[in-house]
Formats: sequence, structure tokens, C-alpha cells
Amino acid sequence: MLIVIRRIVDWHRFHIAGSPKDEKAFTVLTCWGSEHRFCDQIGRREFLRVGALGLTGLSLADILRLRAEAKTPSAMTKKPRSVIMVCLAGGPSHLDMYDLKPDAPSEYRGEFKPIHSNVPGFDLCEHLPLQATIADKLALVRTVQFVEPMQHELEEVYTGYPKSAKRPALGSIISRFRSGGDVPSYVSLEYSNGLTSYEHPQYAGMSHAPLHVSGGEGVRNLGIQHGMNLNRLGDRRSLLETFDSVRRNVDARREVQDVDPYTARALDIITSSKARDAFDLTKESDETLKHYGKRDDKFTYVGKEPDSIWDSQKFLLARRLVEAGVPIVTLRMGLWDHHGNVIQQVGGISIWHSLRSTLPLLDRSIHALVTDLHERGLENEVLVLVWGEFGRTPKISLAGRDHWPDASFALFAGAVNTGQVIGETDVRGERPTTRAVSAQNVIGTIYHTLGIDYHQQINNFAGRPMQLLDDGKPISELVD
Repeated sequence: MLIVIRRIVDWHRFHIAGSPKDEKAFTVLTCWGSEHRFCDQIGRREFLRVGALGLTGLSLADILRLRAEAKTPSAMTKKPRSVIMVCLAGGPSHLDMYDLKPDAPSEYRGEFKPIHSNVPGFDLCEHLPLQATIADKLALVRTVQFVEPMQHELEEVYTGYPKSAKRPALGSIISRFRSGGDVPSYVSLEYSNGLTSYEHPQYAGMSHAPLHVSGGEGVRNLGIQHGMNLNRLGDRRSLLETFDSVRRNVDARREVQDVDPYTARALDIITSSKARDAFDLTKESDETLKHYGKRDDKFTYVGKEPDSIWDSQKFLLARRLVEAGVPIVTLRMGLWDHHGNVIQQVGGISIWHSLRSTLPLLDRSIHALVTDLHERGLENEVLVLVWGEFGRTPKISLAGRDHWPDASFALFAGAVNTGQVIGETDVRGERPTTRAVSAQNVIGTIYHTLGIDYHQQINNFAGRPMQLLDDGKPISELVD
């Protein structure tokens, strides 16, 4: 795998309300991987991008400095809470996962059968049997509606608004109001070439941009200097030795030259035992690693054979991060854009052929994460949310389904009222018949759980006060 360390200029200007515009350079570690495409033919190149420790500066230091300049308040509660938000990008099929319609006409209902769970009325797909055993620990909203045009824009999932609104990512809002202490306040496990538009902090301030850390090898290279061979990081001893070496280099640097307090603080976070331990998956037992699955698990996207990576251990890393105190962790999993014409163009079979390989992986990951949080007594401290940018058309087209924003789902676990299904769609799964909710209601539920009032305002780039959400009323069944 090619590793390139480069200095890049972030052409997005740093904005802190009331402060002048500025431009900063970041040192990043980029590891290029395989490429996937959705139906829009935009390449989804997987790669690893992490903030790299260099003697000439550290991006995290800039983040800390800007945060101090903004005098951002902290709204930490007596009992801190965290969020893990899992985005199923591409448009997961609600009709084939969590809202099956076995009595619908054949051109709507699909090939899968629903199964009962341990909660009456909480039926789900036959390929999600593990979640059926823990439905009492889950809460399903079947009536999420989106306003974004039917394109692959993830802004509504990450901000509550369409892309054109240019609103701050929910992780940046959470970072602004909740400090991570000795660990970063906002970690993204996104495979992304730099800062994505949907995880951009916008006018919340660049000090609240996410720390991008991919799973697997990227974790092991957090803070590692240029020239380190990835093969040397394959065992626990070399990993710990590398971190110890970085720590010694930091201490030596402080002895020979002045280090401003923000850089010093950034170095402390990167090299602290708490941060190091949070990212160190080798501390987990073989039993736990097996419970979550492998980094190189594979599923079938639109072809015939398994050809795409499902990094199961990203869920484990997310659990370790929130357990260490990171307020918000986001991750993007799988490929869910199952158009019939695209499937046929590449010689594939059907949406159900793909989902037969993908759903068991999702099932295991959700089951592992939720049961692990409960076993560790974190179920009241951590909120888990799983959703995508829209559902898929109820009417089948060429053994696939197209984009459908009028009906989708949101699956919750953890620090909300669980063991329930909220809302119903019509007999064909086209639109809600009861309890329709918006993306802003879903994100408003997250804010409410963390003690953040969605009525609070932040000045935008023009100095105009902007409420966090226009309609952020939380979903009452989950929080009352």
C-alpha cells in the first residue's frame, strides 16, 4: 500500500464566529485503497487519512488553538454521554431490512421474509436474526422522510439539512458544546480524501472539524512519523515501541525549543496513554475480536461474488473511542445503491443477492456493538444511531430498487427508550401513515440526549445568529 505524507493547504477558510478568516496547512497521512462507485459514477475511493505528528507542526494544535480563541463553552454533564453514528451510504432498502411488506403485490414485496423478534410487533428481515434476539435493546423508527433531492448527498444525514444549506456537521456541533478532555472531541472513521462537505464544521469553526482516522492500519499510524514501515506495526510490541519513541521525541523537542501551549496540548493528546489505548485494538481479547469480526470481511455489492470490504473492527474501534470519552464518533459502512439496471450492467443478479451477503455482516456488527455496550454498562451513556440518506423505491425495477426519500428508517440503541417500533408506512411501504419524522428530528434527538438545546444559536459567516436546527424537536417516544 502506497503511503504518502504531504503538506496540503486547506482551501476552506477557517471561520470562528467573530474572528478573521485564516488559512492553515495540515500534515496528513494518506494511504490509498480500492475504489467503489455509486450509480452517479462518482468514485468512492477508500483510503486512510490521519493527522500526522511532525516536528514542524500538528493540525490538532491548530484545532486546540482555534477552539480556545472561540472561547467555546463546555456543556459537560455530570455523567458524560457519547454518540456513535453509523451511516449506510447509498440508500439502504427499508423494504428489505426493517419494514418488510409480505402482503404487498409481488412487484413490491421482494424476496425476503420477515421474522419475529423478542419484542411483539418488531419484525425484521430474516437475514437479521441476531438483532431479532436483542430487539428489546433497539428502537426502530420506520417513518423517516428526507427533503434532499434523490442524489447521493449525505448532508441531511450528517447535518439535518440539504447540501445547499451549508450547515455544520452534527459532530462539529457536539464538539463545540462538549469537550473530549484528553481525547479528541470528534472522530470520523470515514474513508475520505480530506474534509468532506457533509462533515465540514462550516461556521461552527474549523477547530471543531473531525479527526479523520480510518480503521485497521490507519489506527496504528495515528501520530506515527514518516518512514515507519506498516509491517512493523503488526504486533503489539512494535506498536507500543513506536508510541514510546514518539513520546521521547516530543520530550526532547520541548527541551531544546519553546512549544506553544496549544501544540503542547495537542502532543499530549496524541501521545497520552489514554488516547493511545483508545486506538489500540490489540488490547482486546481474541474472543472480542472474533465477536466483532475481521477488518477484511467481504460482501457482494452489485456483482456476483464478494468484492467489497466490510471493516467489522471499525465498530469495535468506535466502542473503544466512546468508552475513552470521545463525545461523537461517525463511521460509514457498506454500499447500498442497488439499482436494477446497474446490477445488470455489471453482470450481477439482484438486490437480494447482494443483501444476502451484506445484511449478515451488518447484523453481526450491530449485535456485537450493542451487546458489548450493555456488557460494559455503557448502555445509558452511549447512543447508537444507524441510518442512510434515503430508502429505496417500493416498486421493483429490473431486480433492483431506485432512490426513495419519502420513506426510510433510523435504528437507535443505547441511551434512549428501546424495545419499540415508532411509526408505520402504508401497505406498499411508500409513505408514512403515522408518525412521520424528519432528519432534523432524528438529529434533534441526538442533541437532546447529550443535553444540547437545539434552539441555541451560532453566528454564521455573515454574523447572523443561526439556530442549531429549525425543527429539532426530539422524537418523544425515544426520550420521554
